[in-house]
Amino acid sequence: MKVADLQMRANMYPLQNDKVRQANISKGEAALNPAQAGINFADILQKNIEENSTVQFSAHAIKRLEERSLQMTSNDIERLNKGVKQVDAKGGKNSLIMVDDTAFVVSVRNKTVITAIDKTLTASNVFTNIDSVAFV
Repeated sequence: MKVADLQMRANMYPLQNDKVRQANISKGEAALNPAQAGINFADILQKNIEENSTVQFSAHAIKRLEERSLQMTSNDIERLNKGVKQVDAKGGKNSLIMVDDTAFVVSVRNKTVITAIDKTLTASNVFTNIDSVAFV
C-alpha cells in the first residue's frame, strides 16, 4: 500500500505551504499571553505551591485523632505546617513532628500526616522508617 493510500484512509493529508498562514493576534489577545505580559510560569507555580502547602491528614490519622480524643487548634496546625517546612528544607522525607504532647508521623513529600499519637502512648511505641524529628 502506498503512503498516499494510507493518508487517505486516515484522513491525513500533507500540508501545503501556500495554504498555511500565520495567525494574526489582535491587541486584546496579546494582553492575555502570559509571556508577553511579563508573567513567569515559575512564579505562578510557586504561588500555587505556597497556597496549597498546608498539611493534610490521612484517613488513618483522622481516625487516631478521634480515637485518642486529641484536639487540634489552628495554632497547632500552623505549628505542624512550620515543622513540615523545616524538615522539608533539611531534606527529610518521613518525619516525627512533636507539637506539645502530640507526636505526628508525617510524609513530608506529600505533606500528609500518617498518624498521631499522644505523649502518654509514645513511651511504649517504636517509630520506624523515620529519617528526621522536629520539635515545634
